[in-house]
Amino acid sequence: MMVLTHMLALTVVSIYPQEYRAFGEDVDDPINPLIYVGFIILFTAALLLVLKYTKGDFIQYLILAIVGLTLFYVFYPVYFHFIPYRVLVIGAWVDLPLTFAVATAAILTSLLYIHPEWYIIDGLGVIMGAGIAGIFGLSLGILPVFILLIVLAVYDAISVYKTKHMISLASGVMKMKMPVMLVIPNKLKYSFAEEKGIIQKVKKTKRRDAMFIGLGDMIIPGILPVSASLYLSPITIGGMYGPLLVALGAIVGTLVGLFFLMRYVLKGNPQAGLPLLNSGAILGYLITYVLVYGEFTFGLMNFL
Repeated sequence: MMVLTHMLALTVVSIYPQEYRAFGEDVDDPINPLIYVGFIILFTAALLLVLKYTKGDFIQYLILAIVGLTLFYVFYPVYFHFIPYRVLVIGAWVDLPLTFAVATAAILTSLLYIHPEWYIIDGLGVIMGAGIAGIFGLSLGILPVFILLIVLAVYDAISVYKTKHMISLASGVMKMKMPVMLVIPNKLKYSFAEEKGIIQKVKKTKRRDAMFIGLGDMIIPGILPVSASLYLSPITIGGMYGPLLVALGAIVGTLVGLFFLMRYVLKGNPQAGLPLLNSGAILGYLITYVLVYGEFTFGLMNFL
């Protein structure tokens, strides 16, 4: 699922419009990732407060609305790319890409609300993860992505091991059965809809019915290969497109980080994913960049 998410992000970003850039035209501004991290911290704090002082129904509907909106933005450029037409229906012009995108988002969000099983959550998680990674890879140049990955890795470690507020947040949001994580069951008959107290159970025993990885752990390291594919100098080596090779190197590095992460996860306690995943993505990028480009600027000259 990690590979699928990142490869889909590399594929769909080519049809995303420039208007999807989250921070405007200057993709190399190093302040942009810090703005994003600031929003993450504020949003996390708000969610924790709502979970603490309310039953959480508001958060469930808010997340469903965010899911629906995200799915719309993911699908609209795809539909526009393949069916950029309007048709006349009962005297009114109907925009087909817009109509299909709204309908797809509404149907999938409704399905999630009605039947929140692991395969639906995983499917939507991969689709959303690919779209979000593609949008942020389009929005951030190489240096800003490096800053984002490093800062979020540090924040993830602090929030899981020191303050532990990310564990509290995950435990609260999991009960709402939203696609904020991917679910990997040990058996196909496993029902995520009936699961309760996931975090607490994992602490007590190494044996579990399923394992979980946060959607952010899938998305964040995937931003680097997307950015590399877009903003590195276009060269060809051995008949292969250089930026794509570096992007694939970052994906391989992420998988190596995932391998080491799983060694800790299998011990039974919650783990911060981004320190190892982001480190793997960055190291994979650096090594592949040197092999492909034969120099050590690492694609940062646009900023320098």
